Amino acid sequence: MTKELIREQLARCYAFFGDEGMARVREKSVVVVGCGGVGTGRQGVSKIRLVDFDYVTLSSLNRHATAVLADVGTPKISTWVEVDSRVEIWRKEDGGKLLEGADWVIDAIDNITTKVDLLKYCHEHNIKVFSSMGASAKADPTRIQISDISYTMYDPLARSVRRRLRLQGVSSGIPVVYSTEVPGDVKLLPLPEEEFQKGDVKELGVFDDFRVRILPVLGSLPSLFGLHIATYVLCEMAGNPILNPLPIKNRKKLYERLLRDLLHRESKFVGEPINKLPIDEDDVALIFEDLHLGRSVVPPHAVPAHPALVRWDPAKPLTPENCVVFDSTEAAKHIRECLAPGSRTEETHPRKTPRDVWGHEVQAVVERHAGDLAKYRAWVGL
Repeated sequence: MTKELIREQLARCYAFFGDEGMARVREKSVVVVGCGGVGTGRQGVSKIRLVDFDYVTLSSLNRHATAVLADVGTPKISTWVEVDSRVEIWRKEDGGKLLEGADWVIDAIDNITTKVDLLKYCHEHNIKVFSSMGASAKADPTRIQISDISYTMYDPLARSVRRRLRLQGVSSGIPVVYSTEVPGDVKLLPLPEEEFQKGDVKELGVFDDFRVRILPVLGSLPSLFGLHIATYVLCEMAGNPILNPLPIKNRKKLYERLLRDLLHRESKFVGEPINKLPIDEDDVALIFEDLHLGRSVVPPHAVPAHPALVRWDPAKPLTPENCVVFDSTEAAKHIRECLAPGSRTEETHPRKTPRDVWGHEVQAVVERHAGDLAKYRAWVGL
């Protein structure tokens, strides 16, 4: 394709970044490791190395940006772009060979061990890398976020990657795209009984450390993850970087305040200072955003002007299941009626049960939330 036609195809990008910005983009080289739903797309980079060992299947077509029916059975990486296709798997033992000359590496791997190895390698060798977290079992596009790996919350894959990287001395400095959506009522797709009869399911994979069973995927979500990555990397390469991605809808200060106030209430409840609660900011976000949707547990479930987290049942330990969202006035009533300070005796001021104070409807909401949390814990493996 001639330079004139390339320029015309990229006319809107030239209008956005300008000639100098697009000149920087055109001279860059990007390595994409993993060419499934997330790792497909193009926006002006002239040199791309695509690394993937896998082949296109019928089930790939609902999320793969470029594959069509005729591509089934062919390698996932097969334009006027200079494409260096490598039908092989990235391994840390010889990873430098596949990443040579890269200005950016895009990690679209869905195997945790290989993903962590790639991120650690890039971090150690000062190679810019952007990583995609889990798009499986998600449906809400408004929950997709770009942030540093250290800020990720309630993405099971991100949690595992973050913890493994931290154990290897990498705690931050890697931008990622992920979703704050808590996975719904979804399960691994079942294997036919005859597959189990072949032997240990773990031995049926293409490689020893790659999963055999897979998760449901809504085809549009991986594409949205890929577009987030492409936009971030293109802006950086063009000299127009996204300097401060909005983390977690900018709620971090709210979570810190809710946790601090809860610590103060719990200290009063037990009658002595507490240094640390058994729940953290991740749990606060889960309780406030995903269970209560930012609303009071009390009907009509209004958005509280001054939200508060409070222990629900004084007879049970403080856990995410036993913590609810109130408005400040509701919280004061709950503390007065149900969580009377230890200095009061049961004879002079007997505590009421939460059900007595708030009724069966609110108790049912709390129990439903506990059930939702149990599903989440089973999903994350806690």
